[in-house]
Amino acid sequence: MGFFVGFKELSDNKSKFVPEPNDKDLIAEVLEGSAESFEPLVVKYQSRIFALARRYARREDEVEDIVQTVFLKAYSKLSSYRGDAPFEHWLMRTATYTCYDFLRKHQRNREWNASDLSEEENDWFENIGEESTAETNREAASTLVNKLLEGLKPEDRHIITLLELEHQTVKEIAELTGLSESNVKVKAHRAREKMRSALARIAPEKYV
Repeated sequence: MGFFVGFKELSDNKSKFVPEPNDKDLIAEVLEGSAESFEPLVVKYQSRIFALARRYARREDEVEDIVQTVFLKAYSKLSSYRGDAPFEHWLMRTATYTCYDFLRKHQRNREWNASDLSEEENDWFENIGEESTAETNREAASTLVNKLLEGLKPEDRHIITLLELEHQTVKEIAELTGLSESNVKVKAHRAREKMRSALARIAPEKYV
């Protein structure tokens, strides 16, 4: 299990002409005692897990901790994977639970005011509705969205992240969280309203 020590994003140096091992075969090998057979699964799915983790954690060391935890959990619980759905779906379910656990343990929800905006974020507000799509403005908008998400309760942020950023359906989110579909809709609506209210406080002339 040495590939979990000091976990960083691994680079996949395999030639595109070399066929990838089948997930099912790799899992069978791991369950038969070949821990090394888990590494190709890490390499294959790590980018997806890193991308998800970065929606929940700000610091890269926290992101790496989340990803390592996801793969450690997946490895330790691999025998519970029944193969009735793609392995990626099972792995991402583990990842979303892990990210939510991180949110609950590192709750940082706070209110944001105009004085908290960076110069780039202020510029982005000034250009709303204008033909300004420079990369810096897109980055500023993304940063601002993350700030607004931090103002939500962990469960609400988790739902909005899955719904708006991960593009999961209400039904999928209900299955992941154990909430009813109607409850997911209510919480998502309330979370959006809170984010709109925060924007209105920051730039009332833009959001009235």
